[in-house]
Amino acid sequence: MVWGDESGGGFSLVEHPIPPRHLAAPLHRHTREDEYSFVLEGRLGASLGDQVVYADPGDLVFKPRDQWHTFWNAGDSVCRILEIISPAGFEHYFEDVIERPAGADWGARYGVETDPSGTSRIREQFDLVFPGRPATR
Repeated sequence: MVWGDESGGGFSLVEHPIPPRHLAAPLHRHTREDEYSFVLEGRLGASLGDQVVYADPGDLVFKPRDQWHTFWNAGDSVCRILEIISPAGFEHYFEDVIERPAGADWGARYGVETDPSGTSRIREQFDLVFPGRPATR
């Protein structure tokens, strides 16, 4: 919705529609940016370090840099969030993942690290669908 070059690099704004009971991202942490998720519709679940939080429309979830986190639709209807990413730059990750070949070094390029085993644990714990993996229901 807002690219970094439109904000002078201070932030970007991305809308994430998340299908029911879907994990939106692997468990990960950023070294360069903070993220803020504002819930527009539905119910958001988020793992923030050792804590699990839930947010409803009008709530804001802060995901600071260097903190392991992930988020999901914790309800049975669509969840929509506005994601503020500050400073800007990480918004290009989403288009790069789609347009670039698998195996690219996304961690080095975007300063992000993922935890595949932690992702599996969260997916199983909350009975979530993650792209390419069915829920355990």
